[in-house]
Amino acid sequence: MKSVKLHEMKKVEIVVRGEDLDFVIDLLERAGVSGYTIIHNLSGKGSHGFHEGHLLFNEEDTLVMVISVMPESLVEALLEGITPFLNKHSGVVFVSSVMVSRVEKFGDVPTSAGGGS
Repeated sequence: MKSVKLHEMKKVEIVVRGEDLDFVIDLLERAGVSGYTIIHNLSGKGSHGFHEGHLLFNEEDTLVMVISVMPESLVEALLEGITPFLNKHSGVVFVSSVMVSRVEKFGDVPTSAGGGS
């Protein structure tokens, strides 16, 4: 049985108000990120108190999370673009290391990047 080769990448999770979603998507695309997942209607508690998801008529007032996996080389550009925004708006960014098996799904990534099996 052939073992799966894993490649190290970075997972970026961005939580913002729904009204700021278009800004985040534009930023990801300008940075060259090949894809992302959007989760609407988040509920949770943070420094601004409790946020309730599932508002019936206005998704712009809810919180959304945009999740993307990318090469480390794209993270710096993304952080440079979002830092001025976060200085004026509510939101948070999480960056963590992840291992992926299908590195070709993440854009122009050298096939020798990362490692492990």
